[in-house]
Amino acid sequence: MKPCKSAAFAAVTVLAITLTATSCSADPGSPDSAPSDGTTAADRPRLPTYEVATGVSIDSPTLERAQKAGKIVIGVKNDQPFLGFQDESGQRSGFDIEVAKMVAADLGFAPRHIEFKTIDTGKREAAIAAGQVDLYVGTYTINEERKKKVGFAGPYYLAGADLLVRADDRTIGGPYSLQGKTVCSVTGATALKEIQKEEYNTTTVGTEKYSQCVDKLLKGEVDAVTTDDAILMGYAAQVPGKLKVVGNPFTEEPYGIGMNKDDTALREAVSDAIEEHDANGDQEKAYDATLGLSGSKYGGTPTVDRY
Repeated sequence: MKPCKSAAFAAVTVLAITLTATSCSADPGSPDSAPSDGTTAADRPRLPTYEVATGVSIDSPTLERAQKAGKIVIGVKNDQPFLGFQDESGQRSGFDIEVAKMVAADLGFAPRHIEFKTIDTGKREAAIAAGQVDLYVGTYTINEERKKKVGFAGPYYLAGADLLVRADDRTIGGPYSLQGKTVCSVTGATALKEIQKEEYNTTTVGTEKYSQCVDKLLKGEVDAVTTDDAILMGYAAQVPGKLKVVGNPFTEEPYGIGMNKDDTALREAVSDAIEEHDANGDQEKAYDATLGLSGSKYGGTPTVDRY
């Protein structure tokens, strides 16, 4: 396995020159399709393909249910450019989507046998507990509180909470410069809980989706958006010259794949898949063709937490 050097802590100053939006508008709900350096789709990194395993047999109630149904249901985000995004045609894209495809392939499911289901941040635990999804892959930070409700495989990526601000803002350089300012994040997100600590002395606004926070930032209704830097890099890259990532991470956010808390066999199998696809280069290729377009470099998979 490659050593873990989180892309979360990579330089983000290149964002202003990396990508241009698909349309003339600065709509944070539309992903970017081409870098601003003049390269074409043919010049950019290509997504890998994943060999689908056959005859998969593990003692997992979740997997057995999925096999009987002939499909695996994976919860994801739909509003995070280069991570988990769904365009107007319904097409899904992003690093998390690719990680989901890798894992599904190792469990015996081709892309056509994956049902992606959009589940927002505040509803993840309930969806997993109710069996609405078999797995959840969507910037899902592993922490001890969540482990009481959900099983986690991974982590497969290490991010860090940061701040997204307007490009001409010179007053915000980190969380301690937020005094008297208004910060937006998604309700239930770990970054929102962190920034609500008394030491930062800031006003917070909670929304259902990060894109709603970005809209508020562009309209001047809030001073900053906080969440994992991987997410913020995608939004900044959509509107070059309008938004920027501060580049001063103040937490560590290990992303894991959520599932039924008691399905130990499935957790081990998914962790095996994460390690394998890092070792064979699939994750790096997928990263380069998705989140890597923001200018950050793949730093390897963190050490998987076997518990």
